[in-house]
Amino acid sequence: MTHDVLDLEAALPVMHEVASRLTPGSWQHPGQVTWSARYALPEDLDHGPVGVFRVDGASVGWAWLESPGWVEWCIDPAHDGVAEQAVSWVLGATSTPTVRTSTLDTEPHLAAALEAAGFVEEPGLWFSQHTLDLTGLAPVPEVPGYAFRAVRPDEYDARAACHRASWSATSKVSGEAYRRLMATPPYRPALDWVAVTPDDEMVASCCVWLDVPTGVALVEPVGCHPELRRRGLASAVSLAALHAARGAGATTGLVRPRGDDDYPEPGRVYRGLGFVPGPRTHDWTLTRR
Repeated sequence: MTHDVLDLEAALPVMHEVASRLTPGSWQHPGQVTWSARYALPEDLDHGPVGVFRVDGASVGWAWLESPGWVEWCIDPAHDGVAEQAVSWVLGATSTPTVRTSTLDTEPHLAAALEAAGFVEEPGLWFSQHTLDLTGLAPVPEVPGYAFRAVRPDEYDARAACHRASWSATSKVSGEAYRRLMATPPYRPALDWVAVTPDDEMVASCCVWLDVPTGVALVEPVGCHPELRRRGLASAVSLAALHAARGAGATTGLVRPRGDDDYPEPGRVYRGLGFVPGPRTHDWTLTRR
């Protein structure tokens, strides 16, 4: 086994390839990788290096210091010892007193490597992977006063403003950040949908990321202006984007709402669309003495 340490830009193609191979059994999906890498400008983030692990020259996993104390990772369970090597590299690559990461129920090899290194599972919030067979996708409902359409390639400023209005005024999703995101695979404007007013103001949005080799379409993120919530806009725009993804070859929808009791509404909405809950996440922490 060998490993290289790369900056994020150099590592992205490998991260996409490994994530695609393990989708949906891993938390990572090529679209999730791109969103995490591009939702803000580099100077507004604290992204660290990526350790890429290879067996016989083939990439079999990676670990990314998304921030000095938080690790995103994706390791092929078919290769023994890679997860342990990744944890060892992470602990040597950051000096923070606390290191945190997450695993899915379907990643026991990652959980075992963390436990062996002294990580402890945290209680609290968690997420649940929900999937949907797109052959049974419900039709897009009408929401009086609003229309649904795909984003145009030159609308990065308006699209970023819609996201900020839906999530938080302190969001780091700027127009320039969204322009960079739109230029990074597997983003497609045709799968990034918005709800608009008669004046074409964007008021709700859903971005879908299609992984062509697996046919898995990740929904991430979805948002709606706070004053317009509970009108069905978020679910309708999500269905519109998923119909576009199905037309582009997607076979399975994937979404990851909170699963704990503190924020149950998104999960209820997606289950109402036909999504079926699956494996959940577990957060892990190592506090160094």
